[in-house]
Amino acid sequence: MPPENNSELFISEYTTEFVDRWDELIDWEKRCESEGGFFERILNDNGARTVLDIACGTGYHTVTLSLNGFQVTGSDGSANMVNKSQENAARMGLKDARFVEAQWTSLSEAFLGEKFDAIVCLGNAFTHLFGDDERRKALEGIYGLLNDGGVALIDHRNYDTMLDKGFSSKHMYYYLGETVDARPKIITEDTVRLQYTYSDGSVHHLTVCPIRQDHLTQLLRETGFRQVDRYGDFKPTYDLYDPDFIIQVAMK
Repeated sequence: MPPENNSELFISEYTTEFVDRWDELIDWEKRCESEGGFFERILNDNGARTVLDIACGTGYHTVTLSLNGFQVTGSDGSANMVNKSQENAARMGLKDARFVEAQWTSLSEAFLGEKFDAIVCLGNAFTHLFGDDERRKALEGIYGLLNDGGVALIDHRNYDTMLDKGFSSKHMYYYLGETVDARPKIITEDTVRLQYTYSDGSVHHLTVCPIRQDHLTQLLRETGFRQVDRYGDFKPTYDLYDPDFIIQVAMK
């Protein structure tokens, strides 16, 4: 069963030590190359200029989108992640970058009176939400913060594959660091326990709630999004079980 107080579980799991080593897992340079400008193209195609990057982690997309000309605000529910994002932004020359500590279920309050052309939630972050009540509340917050005609981009691991066929990874997208082995240790319909083992022997864990592709699409449509497109590993056409990651693009 999902743990109690699950919407805040990630706060305790993202320890200072783990956050300080998160970018070893991502490898910013390789991730940028593997994405190939996908998110920038989607945002430009939808006329987006202002972007809210929720669950921004260490700030990879907040920084890269900002460097590509978008006006980006980063937010995360983990104070450790917000601090690391600020460090990374300053290191990349974005000394005025804006980061806000904000929880999933209080986005409307955290950004009261603000609207954005696009909201992105990337890096499998949406699966930190357990159960449809929390998911719906977060999606309603996202929908309400979007301008009319705005777009939301949410990605997640391909849990259809993980749940039906077991874990596999091409190691071609998202988590490209060579010094970290990332794989699930527990897989059930409502909980996946991910283990991150570093080359020096240190081990960290994250607990997430898997969501199937069709179910998230359904929730997005129920929230009011008029169109939802899906991409598998950045491709618009794919076999259900083939991609490692799914990106859902929802238009308001």
